[in-house]
Formats: sequence, C-alpha cells, structure tokens
Amino acid sequence: MTSIRIEPITAEAFAPFGDVLTPRATPDRMINAGRCERHHALATVETGGGDAIISIFRSQAVSLPYDCTLLERHPLGSQAFMPLGQGAWLSVVAPDDGGKPGQPRAFLVPAGTGVNLRAGVWHGVLTPLDSPADFLVVDREGAGVNLEEVTIPPVTVTA
Repeated sequence: MTSIRIEPITAEAFAPFGDVLTPRATPDRMINAGRCERHHALATVETGGGDAIISIFRSQAVSLPYDCTLLERHPLGSQAFMPLGQGAWLSVVAPDDGGKPGQPRAFLVPAGTGVNLRAGVWHGVLTPLDSPADFLVVDREGAGVNLEEVTIPPVTVTA
C-alpha cells in the first residue's frame, strides 16, 4: 500500500493540475459604487464545445488516515469546486501517466478556498474533513464521454 502526506495547497504546487480559487491580495477593481472587491477571472472554464453548468454537490466527510481508491477525470472540460461551508477539505490529484493516473498527491484546501481542475486531470472524489459539506461546482455538460473512472490500489493519505 502506498502512503502520501498531505501538502499545503499553494498556487505553484497545484499549477500542474489547475488553479487555486481564492481572492488575490489586491482586487482587480472595485465595483458596486466601491462597496465590492472584484477578483476577476480566477480561472477559465474549459467546455470542449459543451455548456458550462453550475451544480451543488453534497459530500460525506472523511477522516484521516483516508484510503483513496477511486480516481476520475473529465477529458472534455474543467471542473471547479468551491466549498460553501467553513471546513477544510482534501484535493487528491494525479498526473497522467500514459492514459492512467500517475502518483497521487493530496493537498489540504482551507475553508473558503476552491480549485479548478483542468480538463483531463485525474482527481479523487470530494473529501471534506470531519463533517459533510456542500460544494458549488462549475463543469461541463454536453455531447461526448466526459467521465473516466479507475479503481486504484489504496493510497493512504495522512496528515
């Protein structure tokens, strides 16, 4: 069995897989008569010719150590996850290795931070820590097969 340690998420560390969705240190501009900061275009939605859709996913919580046994990817579009609650969560991702997942990595994503996974990035299922959580999800709907799932030997994620 493989074991991996959780890494703190940073834009640089997560860049091979997608974008970290969090406000910038300085807003791009002020809107609404100066009452609202706009942190513009934090990520791009990849639709591969389909429609961008918005959903809410409700996920059960996991506890550490956590055994990751399922990875999936969406070859035709990106997928963004933004938590609606205040709990931390895990983003398990893996590089592509000839059409199969390579070595997974696990990132600790703090409350109020989301991720946008690029099209084709292998990733684990939603994994809120300690309590169930809702996520706002932006992804693709349309023609074509946009879901590949693989069962992998257990990878134990530890703190």
